[in-house]
Amino acid sequence: MSRPSILPPDFHERMTGLETLRAMIAGELPGPPIAATLNFRLIEASEGVAVFEGSPGEESYNPIGSIHGGWAATILDSALACAVHSTLEKGERYTSVEMKVAFVRPIYPGKPGRLICRGSVINRGRTLAFSEASLVDEAGKVYAHGTETCMIFPKQEGG
Repeated sequence: MSRPSILPPDFHERMTGLETLRAMIAGELPGPPIAATLNFRLIEASEGVAVFEGSPGEESYNPIGSIHGGWAATILDSALACAVHSTLEKGERYTSVEMKVAFVRPIYPGKPGRLICRGSVINRGRTLAFSEASLVDEAGKVYAHGTETCMIFPKQEGG
């Protein structure tokens, strides 16, 4: 099994968060391996916003024949965190502190098809950022909603 492509360790020193996300969309930097595993991808990024699309497949079934809630939680977490990531200056880092998810309706294999997850920053302070995201089908029907708190780490002097 080959090792998936990952970001170079110093990417956050050379690029802003938004530059990094846009480079992923353009194929200039690798996306996160989890997105390939679970069949979703980043399709749009702007200041304070990250949009993903995905179609869960057989790899995401749960024992009762619907799509596991972990699939929805993972695409939500990606949109929530990447919305915050889009606000980072060169040298800043962040980590998720807390996430809440509400599963609004079940997702069944092949139905509804492509899902869109749009995350946006509610508030970005010096050390904390808050974001929200919804997972919807192409008609706008909501399948899950989430909120997240991220801790921001300022650029280290000399690094």
